[in-house]
Amino acid sequence: MRRKIEINENWFFTKERPNLTAPDFSAMQEITLPHTWNAEDGADGDDYYDRRECWYVRKLERPQGDEIYLEVPAASQTAHVYLNGAEIGHHIGGFSLFRIRLTERLEEKENILAIAVDNSESQDTYPQFADFTFFGGLYRGVNLLVVPERHFELEEYGGPGIYVTSHLNEDGKAEVLVQGKVSGGQSEAYKVQIRNGEGEIILEANTEKPEKVFFIDNPRVWNGKKDPYLYTAKMIMEGSGDEVSTRFGIREFYVDAETGFFLNQESYPLRGVSRHQDRQGKGWAISEEDQREDAMLIHEIGATAVRLAHYQHAQSFYDFCDELGMVVWAEIPFISRFINTKEAKEDTVRQMRELIMQNYNHPSICFWGISNEITMGEESDELVENQRILQKLCHKLDPSRKTVLANLTTVESQSEQNKITDLSAYNVYMGWYAGKVEDCGAWMDSLHKENSDMCMGISEYGADTNVRATCCRTNSNVG
Repeated sequence: MRRKIEINENWFFTKERPNLTAPDFSAMQEITLPHTWNAEDGADGDDYYDRRECWYVRKLERPQGDEIYLEVPAASQTAHVYLNGAEIGHHIGGFSLFRIRLTERLEEKENILAIAVDNSESQDTYPQFADFTFFGGLYRGVNLLVVPERHFELEEYGGPGIYVTSHLNEDGKAEVLVQGKVSGGQSEAYKVQIRNGEGEIILEANTEKPEKVFFIDNPRVWNGKKDPYLYTAKMIMEGSGDEVSTRFGIREFYVDAETGFFLNQESYPLRGVSRHQDRQGKGWAISEEDQREDAMLIHEIGATAVRLAHYQHAQSFYDFCDELGMVVWAEIPFISRFINTKEAKEDTVRQMRELIMQNYNHPSICFWGISNEITMGEESDELVENQRILQKLCHKLDPSRKTVLANLTTVESQSEQNKITDLSAYNVYMGWYAGKVEDCGAWMDSLHKENSDMCMGISEYGADTNVRATCCRTNSNVG
């Protein structure tokens, strides 16, 4: 049976490289994950915070099981993993989950696991710069996964190993494709189940391949905040006993350039906020309770949508959006400054693959965001080429959703930036950087008139705030 083991206790933290085979734990700080070393200096109001390589070290006993993987939900910004003194893997990008196979490398006796995490400035990974702190650390905890020798895939861009694609047919039935990705050899047989929101098995089938199409009569659709109904799909390897499951929703949507967003053939205006994942005194090392509170606050103000700025967020937050019926714009941190190097371009592609494959099953996500204010340096042919690569990748991996980008207000209406993605949006700060708040509507109407066939939105608006100032303005962002 598949097991997930949290290993968030008994870690030791140091800013100096330790002895990786015989560490002096007495010289380190004992901590519990999640953790960031920038919890205080990353939010103290000045421009400096400690950006460097830091180390997390702990003893590790080998759990019982055939195959053992290390699972790191996020390490900001890059991570190198060591076991008993030898480097066994690394990951670039501070927001996505990655896994590393440990099986043959684990000793039966005690092991030393060390993870070097580095949030120093780098020309190889995004984000490059922004108006928020790039908190360093293992800020979403760490797990071990124990699975049979034959199991569902764990290493392909951190995906869940099971993917569900649904479609509403003209006859009113829902067509649901359940696909599994397999590692460790092809199993002889699989069992696939669909459960309703009450946990009852409504459809079940045996198959020799890890995929099955089901048809659900009179499906209950995922209908935003009105009725965020969720089904569950499960796939079981009959031979090894490994199993994976995921919740999913059945829904259709489209966007019209004149009349806006439609969910299940009904107009569904998108009004909401942008959300970052930090808390005062915690930085990015926030709890599940913090995640849920953020989601509930957004829900309670009447928002129907949320833009998850400007990077991949925790899986639990996407789960909460599924449950609450929030429409989500999910994006990668391709923001502010374009770096015209092979390594940086590869980073955008890798982060987009991880974002889509790790979040494919969330019905709340309707939009993949490929960039934000990326023309802050300049517009160029090389930048557009990079964006078009991401556009094609999104539709290759997931043709069921729309792509979008967020522009600076200085981007001209006829710019190539408005010809790359399925939708375009603008970060509009009327009343702060220019003009008055009342100017926003007229400005957008004028922009739309020049691009009548383009689906457009406002991705940010409002005014900055400073909690230390004697007079504050409000700040609102729309997804």
